[in-house]
Amino acid sequence: MASLLLVSVMISCNTATESGSTATASEAPAANTGGQENVADDVSQKDVVKIAVGSPDHTTLVAALKQAGLVTSLSNAGPFTVFAPTNEAFKKLPAGTVEDLMKDANKDKLIDILQHHVFVSALQPDFLNQDNTLNMVDGTDLKITVKDGKPVLNGNANILASIPAANGIVYVIDEVLLPAAK
Repeated sequence: MASLLLVSVMISCNTATESGSTATASEAPAANTGGQENVADDVSQKDVVKIAVGSPDHTTLVAALKQAGLVTSLSNAGPFTVFAPTNEAFKKLPAGTVEDLMKDANKDKLIDILQHHVFVSALQPDFLNQDNTLNMVDGTDLKITVKDGKPVLNGNANILASIPAANGIVYVIDEVLLPAAK
């Protein structure tokens, strides 16, 4: 009986050593800081933020999302429909508008504008090919009308492309959507 106990202890010790379970607390991996946007994944489909980050046509939008603190929110599971204005769309705004919105003092206004580009649900292109009204994340409505067989947002923004994302869909648009006064 004593020899059986001795053999069991020896096997347990050898198994622990072989499996590398001798790590100390100082060797423990560092805690992950940040949200979903910090997960490194080059294999899975990109989320809506990673799509924008990877696009040279959306650097202004990405900078605005960072300034507004919305990167983590839009990196989460969603699903989201994001209407993503191009850099050229931002250039259509009156001179100095983007620079003014990027100031810390105007963060709330920037957040409202960016949230007016987000709908909570993944709207497929067929849904956008009919007249509709969407209640956006900022609490105001976005009007979709169909002109010449194509969807137009708030009377002037055209959809240039649609890109499926892991957490929704991104529609590239040619205008910045400005919310109606609340």
